[in-house]
Amino acid sequence: MEIEIATIGGYEEVGRQMTAVRAGDDIVVFDMGLNLSKVLIHDNVQTERMHSLDLIDMGAIPDDRVMSDLEGDVKAIVPTHGHLDHIGAISKLAHRYDAPIVASPFTLELVKEEIQDEDKFEVGNDLVEMDAGETMSIGDKNELEFVNVTHSIIDAINPVLHTPEGAIVYGLDKRMDHTPVIGDPIDMKRFREIGREDNGVLCYIEDCTNANKKGRTPSESVARSHLRDVMRSLEDYDGGIVATTFSSHIARVTSLVEFAEEIGREPVLLGRSMEKYSGTAERIGAVEFPDDLGMYGHRQSVDRAFERIMNEGKENFLPVVTGHQGEPRAMLTRMGRGETPYQIDDGDKVIFSARVIPEPTNEGQRYQSEKLLGMQGARIYDDVHVSGHLRKEGHYEMLDALQPQHVIPAHQDMAGFSGYVDLASSEGYKLGRDLHVTSNGNTIQLV
Repeated sequence: MEIEIATIGGYEEVGRQMTAVRAGDDIVVFDMGLNLSKVLIHDNVQTERMHSLDLIDMGAIPDDRVMSDLEGDVKAIVPTHGHLDHIGAISKLAHRYDAPIVASPFTLELVKEEIQDEDKFEVGNDLVEMDAGETMSIGDKNELEFVNVTHSIIDAINPVLHTPEGAIVYGLDKRMDHTPVIGDPIDMKRFREIGREDNGVLCYIEDCTNANKKGRTPSESVARSHLRDVMRSLEDYDGGIVATTFSSHIARVTSLVEFAEEIGREPVLLGRSMEKYSGTAERIGAVEFPDDLGMYGHRQSVDRAFERIMNEGKENFLPVVTGHQGEPRAMLTRMGRGETPYQIDDGDKVIFSARVIPEPTNEGQRYQSEKLLGMQGARIYDDVHVSGHLRKEGHYEMLDALQPQHVIPAHQDMAGFSGYVDLASSEGYKLGRDLHVTSNGNTIQLV
């Protein structure tokens, strides 16, 4: 059987992930993502009203024209998890393919919301829910399997396409977490089995976000412990404390809510995406928040919540807000500019339970946000966080478990691939033979 891989997006940057695997006459598309930084550098861009061609020209979504070179039919579109760099282009591109969108429960709910918000295109693809550990047939000879992984969002999976020539493992995005705060640990047992059954692993496509960092990525339980320590240290502070994290990081949000109550403060979730992700997780039963937890997304309701906090005393509340990357229209950035009823006073605490995404737009905006907050007297608690991506030793463990015949680094630029190339080379892989460093729009023929 001919096996071909089209590396469509996410092979020159972190963002707009999209990869297609052709096994015989069957094609499976993994991820259709958005490069958010390409959107944020423009003021007031509303992607839901834009045409896909304009977004492709901006470099915001994958240029999927290479798909016309693949001789076969798309049988499934498979997003690995609910981050926008993996699902943000589904509403722009999925309607071009007569194929169902297959995803885990939380990811599928987020995909539904993306489709509902879309103003330009009608996306009528069937939506198929599949849990980790389940399989489905792809054509007559191939099978799709979801393997449970841990990441900075719940319900993340690594899809595996089983073909007569061996398995194709799409390894975006994960960390090796054996003690997660929500959900099951990463299923390393299944990865080891896949590496040793039938024809083994023909190809492993790997997320290289942290491949240049030595050691291993700590568990979310480590971030939880760090966060609890920081918040307990502020228990006696009688002024304002504000926290921000990734809205999609449900495990971190639940920790913030829990620890706020431990130190006698009422948590309030503020910001459109904060309400969206936490509300969705609660609605599908993935998490249980206190019945009286306030979640406010619309500008007016957010400002009313801020007014209530100011009237009843900042010392009684913990606002958990959007804006950890300094996004211009997010809540924390508006607070830093003095555009909300919340007054930051000298000595007030701001906890960034997130790291800066290493990309120039984010780094510049985060720097500006911190400076604005500091000018108002805020004290910054930075990087109360652990990454959702493997470091070097995690990558070594995955290569050892899967023992793939071919490896394709993804989810980075050329500089970001370097650490992974060094590691794979030390394990016997050779550039141009079975280690394929590629770019967007290329096709790799494996069989």
